[in-house]
Amino acid sequence: MHRTPPGPIARLRSLRYVELHTPAFTEAADFYEEVWGLETVESDTGAHWLRGTGDEHHVLHLTESERVGLGRIAFSVATPAEVDEAARRLEARGIVPLLGPGPLDQAGGGYGLRFTDPEGRLIEISAQVEAVAPRGRDGAVPVGVTHAVLNTTDIDAAVAFYCDVLGLRVSDWSEHQMAFLRCNADHHCIAFNQAEWTSLNHVAYEMNSVDHFMRGLGRLRHHGITPQWGPGRHGPGNNTFSYFTDPSGLVCEYTSEVAQIVEDAWIARVWRRVPELSDLWGTAGPPSKEIRCHMAGTPDPGPLAPTSSPTPTITANATVTDSRKDIA
Repeated sequence: MHRTPPGPIARLRSLRYVELHTPAFTEAADFYEEVWGLETVESDTGAHWLRGTGDEHHVLHLTESERVGLGRIAFSVATPAEVDEAARRLEARGIVPLLGPGPLDQAGGGYGLRFTDPEGRLIEISAQVEAVAPRGRDGAVPVGVTHAVLNTTDIDAAVAFYCDVLGLRVSDWSEHQMAFLRCNADHHCIAFNQAEWTSLNHVAYEMNSVDHFMRGLGRLRHHGITPQWGPGRHGPGNNTFSYFTDPSGLVCEYTSEVAQIVEDAWIARVWRRVPELSDLWGTAGPPSKEIRCHMAGTPDPGPLAPTSSPTPTITANATVTDSRKDIA
């Protein structure tokens, strides 16, 4: 008798952290601590864990690697029992966890599991990760990671997997080019961008207010760094934005004031992809060819793929067929 797969594997509470792989490890670690405003929690040979001002043990995990790309995306759940139930529900769907459920041997510890999505991204679900005492929020530095935008070759399949399996909900679409998905009241924790290859588009870090957001831009300017796109305010999500690139060429964003969703009252809409909705303030102008190429990234087969054959480098001279693509 055919059994219908169970519903979503868990009730995700938040995006906990993102792991990035980089060959420019020392430079990236220095950038995120000395310039971006995160604070080192732990470090080891070829690994660096950094926190924001919130209570998450770390919001960014940097790993030295031959290839630039996304290491893993980690979500939080409430209890270890939910992790165990998630493992049972994954297996009922024919998805075998690569690790766990069980104790996580990593900085911050915790109890969790890991598995891959259909495009090879590594996903972690965890509970009981060590917390850290919140830092003061007066400084113009990130509270934590708030969303990741992922380039996908099949946006419908990606959205279906993250909704059906992970239980995310669609908040809005940007035509059929982008989909914004949430796990809590924040408008989105994951967004997908239809693209020619699978890669990381960018990672966004939450600033405590629009004032902190602007003062953060001022601090970066003192370091000789100006936005590659922004400041502005997006239509979908209503969040402020300003985009930069780290020493690996990966895109990082300061953002604030993301729209808050009332679950039973929200109705998803399809936004038109026009400049006045991409930036409600009208201050940012169109994204440059350079930042669009960085958002496109390089083809990323996932952290478990062999690294003996490096992926090609995409430069600012690469062809981008639609000037509106890669916009979050």
